Amino acid sequence: MIAHSDWKQGEIFEGVAENGNTVVFDADSEHRHGPSPMEAVLMALCACTSVDVVSILQKKRQPLTGLRVSATATRADTPPQVFTHIMLTYSVRGNLSRKAVEDAVALSKDKYCSVSKMLEKAAAIEYEIVYPDGEPEP
Repeated sequence: MIAHSDWKQGEIFEGVAENGNTVVFDADSEHRHGPSPMEAVLMALCACTSVDVVSILQKKRQPLTGLRVSATATRADTPPQVFTHIMLTYSVRGNLSRKAVEDAVALSKDKYCSVSKMLEKAAAIEYEIVYPDGEPEP
């Protein structure tokens, strides 16, 4: 895997992946042009675990109709301001088995999500699962 970033202007940088995909990072305080690098890391965590959970639930033939993973993070007060605590909230929709969802989330956190495994070296990562359409069957 290869990537680079190019300084565009001010505090705006463009990240470029090996395949040409790009992401604009904005390091100023307003982040009008894109996420800050740390916001991108948090979004990558949400996306990484989402990929796992969807894949696992599909393999278990669970009728998933929606998934949103939200993250709230706390950072160290002094540089480097690494994440020290991350709370993930999995908002899951569908006529699902609670056990299947719990197993999928745990497998993502404990085994498959490489972003989570890297971040947990510096930050405690906790999670909760919510069901906006009501609690599923056990």
